[in-house]
Amino acid sequence: MSKKAIGIDIGGTGIKGAVVNLKDGSLIGERVRHETPAGGKPAEIARVVAQLITQLPDAKPDMIVGICFPAIVRNGITMSAANVSKDWIGLDADALFTKELGRSVHVINDADAAGVAEIKFGAAKDLDGLVIMTTLGTGIGSALFMNGKLLPNAELGHLEIEGVDYESKASFAAKERENLNWTEWAKRLQTYYSTLERLFTPDLIIVGGGVSKQHEEFLPKIKLNTPIVPALKRNNAGILGAAALAKKASK
Repeated sequence: MSKKAIGIDIGGTGIKGAVVNLKDGSLIGERVRHETPAGGKPAEIARVVAQLITQLPDAKPDMIVGICFPAIVRNGITMSAANVSKDWIGLDADALFTKELGRSVHVINDADAAGVAEIKFGAAKDLDGLVIMTTLGTGIGSALFMNGKLLPNAELGHLEIEGVDYESKASFAAKERENLNWTEWAKRLQTYYSTLERLFTPDLIIVGGGVSKQHEEFLPKIKLNTPIVPALKRNNAGILGAAALAKKASK
């Protein structure tokens, strides 16, 4: 069986994809990126994904496709929608993409995909125990793993702390919206991660999302008993994890 698959990462602003070598978590050939269509409607996004795949020179017709998406995903059905059209709610996304692409497709939550990339190829490789992956961006995504096994659709960014849905205060979008400096933002992250630690007593917390490139600006300011480390796969994590989960689902 081929150790290659196509990974697609759909976000509120961009859609990116590549062919993935599942032996080592590397990308084969160039990564391709397109803008997410304004409004983020299902049919329009599906067409962009189909076009993107035709631009991957190493993509083969028999390769399975994994797609990660900013929503709760249960058995290929998108149960919510963040920063895309509400038409995704309750939609059979597996069926939509399978029909549009003419090949086997597996759709999963974006934070779950990023977490799988870190478990298989990154910061939590070969680590047992409870691992919490978080992604800091427009909101706060999360993924839970016990002894390397994914517990899907953990929405820990929506923990209510100090009477509010705390991603509204601690996401990277909140930092930008309120023009917080790194120290001010780190205080909010301290509150968030201290709550995670108190509730779950994890063995490792991983911090991903685009801002993890600048982890030295804020992670050293967060004091926990739990090790907290930056994600290693960063911007490719969704692509890698989506491809790996699609291959696993196809067996």
